[in-house]
Amino acid sequence: MLAERLRAVAPDALVEVVDHHVRSELGGLRADVLLADYRIAGLWPVLRPGDPTQGLLAERTIAARCYAAQEPMVEDVPETPGVRLYVPLTVWGERLGIMVADFPNRPDDLTVRHCRAVSEDLAVALRAADRDTDRYRLARRRQRLSMAAEMQWDLLPGRCVSDHGFALAGQLEPAYRTSGDNFDWAINGGRLTVTVVNGYGTGLAASALTALAVNAMRNARRSGGTLVEQAELASDTVYAAYRGARPVEALLLEYDSGTGRVHAIDTGSPRAWRARGGSVSPVVLDQQLPLGMFEETRYGTQAFDLDVGDRLFAVSDGVHEAAPGGGETYGERALAAAIRAARLLPPAQAIGAVMRRLQDYHGDLELEDDAVIICLDRVHPVNGTTGTVDQHGGTRMAESAPG
Repeated sequence: MLAERLRAVAPDALVEVVDHHVRSELGGLRADVLLADYRIAGLWPVLRPGDPTQGLLAERTIAARCYAAQEPMVEDVPETPGVRLYVPLTVWGERLGIMVADFPNRPDDLTVRHCRAVSEDLAVALRAADRDTDRYRLARRRQRLSMAAEMQWDLLPGRCVSDHGFALAGQLEPAYRTSGDNFDWAINGGRLTVTVVNGYGTGLAASALTALAVNAMRNARRSGGTLVEQAELASDTVYAAYRGARPVEALLLEYDSGTGRVHAIDTGSPRAWRARGGSVSPVVLDQQLPLGMFEETRYGTQAFDLDVGDRLFAVSDGVHEAAPGGGETYGERALAAAIRAARLLPPAQAIGAVMRRLQDYHGDLELEDDAVIICLDRVHPVNGTTGTVDQHGGTRMAESAPG
């Protein structure tokens, strides 16, 4: 069993095991894994640094199309005697990248399904191995992270997750030098807790402040605490450390996947927007005191609903208050237009589309502030899984034009 072999090897040798399996068990010529980078801008190989399939997602290669569509794809490859199969590498809704396998002849449906199962086992193993090796993170990095960004990326739960009733994705920019903004989430018993945090200041001080607040909320949550108790413990912890000098602005959300009910606590600059049909409008919440501003601050929740098909965006002030070069702020109108333009994309792609619109607004200037975007879709439980299955239960494989 491949899963057993993946568990038996060192955490930095997983891709070699898959490469050997494809060649020895499936008659393939080679296999590799291409991982999405920190900005979700490109796919980069683990085994072969010069792999011709690597490159930017914007180039719309077959690899990029496989990653976007989350379906196996196959193409003829002139530089090899056969064809190349691309399979998405995804676990619990998080798109890690793709698996690439070359074969001397076009693979049949059974081989494609086998490779899909291989990629699923590998995706789970990669998530587990990431705690014990730097190899896969090195493949994802296109430049060195700042110390503050290193801390923030280690704090993140992931970048996508899905379950029966919802699909969720988040992105953090500037990916390699972010400091105070962050997001967190957890699924427990059909309830999804999501937080968007804006730590005061810049650099290491902001990163340390955010880490303190996020871990305080996690401590309360993991102790069975309610959303109110999470906010209050974080506020008390931050106040005890900084005596009100460095407050934290946050948006705390708890989504019930069965009813679509969302309970919220708004303590500052992060904002929520709801897309319903063709309309996009802000979710108006009463703003409460930032976490850690005063001693023993107490909080209350507000509630709103998501219908099946609704989409919720949560963004930090680095998005809606962006003012590159001291010019006009990005503002609500531009943000609503960006959300509306991405309405047909799944969350994992929608956040990238909205972030690109923001980056285009900045033009040649780098983002002056951290920017967090979270996208949550309420989906019908039957349709809440990724991938496409034909009427016989097999995987539908898209086929590229020759080349």
